[in-house]
This record gives sequence, C-alpha cells and structure tokens, in this order.
Amino acid sequence: MRGFERIAIIVFLTVLTSTGTGVSAAAQQEEWPTQGWRRSSPEAQGMDSNILAEAFDEIRRRQIAIHSLTIVRDGYLVLDAYFWPFQDKLLHDMASVTKSVTSTLVGVAIGQHKVNGVTQPVTEVLGAPTTVNLDSRKKRLTVEHLLTMTSGLDCHQQQGEITLTQMRGSPDWIGFMLDLPMVAEPGGVYEYCSGGMHLLSGIITKATGVSALDFARRTLFAPLGIGDSAWPSDAQGISHGWGDLHLQPRDMAKIGYLWLRGGRWENRQLVPADWMRAAVQVHSHPGPSPGPGYGYGLWIYPDRIPPIFEGLGRGGQRISVVPAKNLVVVFTGGEFEPGDIGQFIGRAIKSDRALPENSAGAARLATAVRAATEPPAARPVTTAPPQAEMISGRTYALDANPFDLRSFSLTFSGGATAELQLELVDRLDRPRPVGLDGVPRVSPDGRFGLPVAASGAWESDSTFVLDYNEVGNITNRRFRLTFVDKGASVELTDRSEPLVTARYRGRAQ
Repeated sequence: MRGFERIAIIVFLTVLTSTGTGVSAAAQQEEWPTQGWRRSSPEAQGMDSNILAEAFDEIRRRQIAIHSLTIVRDGYLVLDAYFWPFQDKLLHDMASVTKSVTSTLVGVAIGQHKVNGVTQPVTEVLGAPTTVNLDSRKKRLTVEHLLTMTSGLDCHQQQGEITLTQMRGSPDWIGFMLDLPMVAEPGGVYEYCSGGMHLLSGIITKATGVSALDFARRTLFAPLGIGDSAWPSDAQGISHGWGDLHLQPRDMAKIGYLWLRGGRWENRQLVPADWMRAAVQVHSHPGPSPGPGYGYGLWIYPDRIPPIFEGLGRGGQRISVVPAKNLVVVFTGGEFEPGDIGQFIGRAIKSDRALPENSAGAARLATAVRAATEPPAARPVTTAPPQAEMISGRTYALDANPFDLRSFSLTFSGGATAELQLELVDRLDRPRPVGLDGVPRVSPDGRFGLPVAASGAWESDSTFVLDYNEVGNITNRRFRLTFVDKGASVELTDRSEPLVTARYRGRAQ
C-alpha cells in the first residue's frame, strides 16, 4: 500500500464486534484447500446471504470499481465473485500486498536457515565493500528494520513515492538503496519505504541463490497449490519486493489462510510459528497511537475487537484476516475503498454457528454474483464530429512522457467500435477495439497476458476521451486527446493512481 492511501476499514471492524468472539465448531476442523477450496453456503458458516447480496446492490448503485470479492470462513469458500470486465481464473496485480508476501518469504528463508534471523545486518547479507555513505548506523541496519519500515534510510513516500521512482530510474536498484544516506537511527522512525522491501527481495536472492519468485514457487506456492503466478524483476533478476506480484484471488486467499493458521499448512510449518507470531505484532507506528500499527510487512489493528491484520495495496487490493472470526477476505479492484464493502461483510456475520439455510437469500445472492459478470447495457452512439474523419488512421508521435508511450492512432470506421494502436517504448501493441457505446471492448494479450478493456467518446468536436483499462494490472488510464491542425494535445491521467497526471504534445506523422 502506498503510504498516502486511506485505510478505512473501521466500519468493518466495528460491526464485527457485535457478533461475539468464539470460534465455531466448524472452525475446529482443519480444512486445507491445497487442491481447491471446499465451498459452502454463507448460512452454513454463520453468515447471512441477504446482507451479502446487499453489498452487490451498493456496488452497482455507486459504480464501485471492485474487481473481485472472496470470503473464506471456517476454511470454506462462502463467496467468490468477479466483476466485469475482470474474470475468474485471471491473475491480478496485488500491488503493495506484495510486501506482505515478500516479508513472509523472509520468514520462510529464516526457517530454512538461509537467513540468520531478523537481527542479521543487511550489509552482512548483501555485502557492502563498495557501498557509499557506509557509517555505523548503516552497519546496524537489520532485516527487521526493513520488515518494519524503520530503516532510517533517506527514503521518502512523498510525491508519489519519489525514492521508489528514483530507484527505478537507476541501473542497479539494490545498489541505489544501499547507497542512500542514513537520516535516522535504525528502528527509531517509521517511514514508508518500498525500496526497503526491494532490499529484502535482494536478501532472499542473495541467501537462496534464486529470485524471490522462484523461491516462492518452490517453498510457498507449490505447497499451497498455487500454480499460476507472475512477478517481474529488475535488471539484476531481483523480484520487485514492494509490488507487482500477480496471483489469482482464490490463491491470494490461500496466503491469508496460511497467515490465519500461524504459518502452518497441512502437516508442515512453512513459516516458523514464532516468526509468524512476531509478524502480526505491532513493531512500529505510522501515525499517532492509538491507530494502525505495522508488523512484518503487515498492517495491524490490535485495538479493535476482534483484532485484525492485513496486507494492503493501492487500488483496493486487500488480504484481510480476522482470527477470532476464522475469517479471510480478499478484495481486488481498480481504485476503490474496501471499507465501503467491508461493512456488509461485518453485518453478514450473524453467528459463530450454522444458521438455518435461506433459499430465498441464496437465490438472491446467486443472481447478484451472475449479474456482476455481465457488461453494462449499450448506449446509443453519438454522431461523430468531422474531426473524426480527419484524424482517423493518422499516427501521432508523442513527446517524452512518464508512461513510455511513443505514438498512437485511432481509426473510426462508423458504428459502435473504433480501433486503437499504441506504440510503447519497448513494443508496438496489438490493435485494440474501442467501444463507443459505453461498453468497453475487451481484447487479449496485454501485460502479463491479461486482457485490456477500452472505451471512448467525443467530449466535443475536437476532444476525444479514451479509457484504457488494464483490468488485472490495476492500470486505468484516461486519455483526453484534443486535436488541433496536425497536432494533438494529450492529457493523461492514471485513474488508479489519481496523483499521476501528465500533459504533452503529439505530432501527426
């Protein structure tokens, strides 16, 4: 999660307090979803189908940009919903929830004696013969300080995580982070630092000889039955420790279930129990207390009744765990606040024992889940202005921009669909259909093989607004293209990161 994101789950937590704290009899039976989740009606696990269905009404009414919602209680999958254009069995970017997985992998490496505990100095693992700004404080920087965001490095979250941007612009990301000067004693001051999590990924690679992705596939994903994953790496082969890990939502729930079970899976302790207990304790405070704390890559809410901990990521990515309720909830989305939906989940928990089955509620919920997978109704296509014919098929070369776009072209041939061609810095993207009737057209083979949904409309005689949505990659860009003579003015906003906006020019070829 970006440090400047809101953390609004208070309603969810508050509602949970009214349902008691005892664990149900069903929770005593260990269910391991290695080969797939066992499914259950909500009522069988003490939850109300009607209230869960109300959440779908709210999503539709407010047009909330949620992509999936997965609820596991007592080891059973009670809800698994996907919202068009995202679909079941697709990977989804976990954003900063990745930090929680990176941290968990550190625990696995410690359990396998690849890393000598959380007190091992970072420079001892990574080596520091050429590190600049190497002082006594940097020599005291440990693995635990990185896990708890208390490194003391000159790392800043302001301006959209400026230090992360600078790191990514350098040729050696690990070297860049190690070379940062120290501005505080390690362990003293919390500062959200994604680059510190990349250092942890580097530590995993240095200690194990493989990337964090390969280490995860062998020691974590395979035992959990997670077969599909993607995780990019830097030029040195270090997996992005702070973000960009892609998993399917049901597999994200397996990660949460592993945390819920204290790092144990079936008959194996994948993550050391004592490390897992420490991971869900508060080690640092992002703000004034009382308030959320930070454990080992996890956000902790110890003052809530019942307590909760979770992995958080931009855009609405969450793996939330409520141990006293034997509950794991996974959200994915494209810029929404999960607390808006969490309140319904909290109210739906009526008992720690099975409720009478509710056929009407079950039918209502099933109808809502099916409806969520359907595209919106088409609208009449407005008449295109004369400008559409003038710019149709013309390629516009773009000035340098932070989105690495080289050129674009739009082709209008009449009807409800246009065609978009984007040239990126590293490739020419495939031609993609653009819905002009309010229904995004979905095309395959975007980044990580995930689909892209595109739609657009003429805002005026000279301005065309294009929405380009990489659904599973949490990239939802809006292009406002104003065509004047043989040029184009481009205003581009990443709607999944509202602080990111760029304006630049395009020239007709």
